[in-house]
Amino acid sequence: MTLKAVPPPGDGRRDDERTAPPRETTAADTSVQMPVDIRSVSLTVLAVIAVVLMLQYAQAMVIPIVLGVLISYALDPIVSAMERRRIPRSVGAALLLMVLVGVGGWLMYGLRSEASAIVEQLPQAARRLRQTLENDRPTTAKAIEQVQKAATELQRAADAAAPPPPSSTGVQRVQVEAAPFSIGEYLMYGSFGAAAAAGQLVLILFLVYFLLASGDLYRRKLVKLAGPSLAQKKIPLQILTDIDRQISAFLLVQLFTSTVVALATWLAFRALGLQQAAVWGILAGVFNSIPYFGPVVVSGATAAVAALQFGNVHMTLLVSGVALAITTLEGFLLTPWLTSRTARMNAVAIFVGLLFWGWVWNVWGMLLAVPMLVVIKAVCDHVEDFKPVSELLGE
Repeated sequence: MTLKAVPPPGDGRRDDERTAPPRETTAADTSVQMPVDIRSVSLTVLAVIAVVLMLQYAQAMVIPIVLGVLISYALDPIVSAMERRRIPRSVGAALLLMVLVGVGGWLMYGLRSEASAIVEQLPQAARRLRQTLENDRPTTAKAIEQVQKAATELQRAADAAAPPPPSSTGVQRVQVEAAPFSIGEYLMYGSFGAAAAAGQLVLILFLVYFLLASGDLYRRKLVKLAGPSLAQKKIPLQILTDIDRQISAFLLVQLFTSTVVALATWLAFRALGLQQAAVWGILAGVFNSIPYFGPVVVSGATAAVAALQFGNVHMTLLVSGVALAITTLEGFLLTPWLTSRTARMNAVAIFVGLLFWGWVWNVWGMLLAVPMLVVIKAVCDHVEDFKPVSELLGE
């Protein structure tokens, strides 16, 4: 007869195990062991660093391309509507760009008197600033004197602690003096910069025309390069469609809100009696496309202009406060309501993105930071490996 071990009735545990209190769960029990491929992480980090350095080095070529693509996204619905009315895309794109260039030239020509007045007022503003500094000279001179005394004492302490220099004979000591400030050199560099900007503007216009005239040619090429199967073509098609929708919506919202800010600022400054209110309204609309930093720059600049024009603290605070209030109301009420159906990103991601793209492309990077973040989020939404990045960028 063969004997077999029969397990005790119940759940198979001994009596002491049944009566023992349940063991507390520790952190080691709940941790998930995930393998980490160090080589993949290292290669990813190196690839990101290489891309960032390439973007920073080739910004003279990359920035016009990005601007051209964004402008073509904003103008493509108008060209498509003209195409549905049996107007060829090449003809419609050319007509639209000529109209936009004509409107921009007419606007600049209409504001030439305002810009000339600002240039003519620069000597008077400089004279007022000099008089203000001369009136506050006793207090300012005393503060500067105290700072100079402190710097002298610190230099003496450093000289006393340093070892004596080696003695040298037959060596003549030479003192190098810095070149004086020359406003002519800055004007010359500014003229070269304006000429370069005009050349880049022409290149951007040509790129926009070619992109609008080609239609969805490059979209079909990218989808074709994804692979022969339908599943492989579906993902890039979804990404491109999402980018198209989000970028178009963002640019239209940005154009509308900047126009509203420009008109409201112009009317408010005109009511307050600020000179060249139209120019400052346009600048407020342009800088409104830079989140956080743009309104601060406009408020600071208008505060300086109001201080030089009115000469009192009340009007200075009123003008800068009005400019900041207009952009604040637009940022907290109008923009969130209009962008409720587009890609929403949290404030921390936008702020960090502004710092990053501003470091990569300077002022252009701050202007293009939000569109670049929108494109990155649209790509990460449809790529499984990049879903954590999309989660970090989203609300």
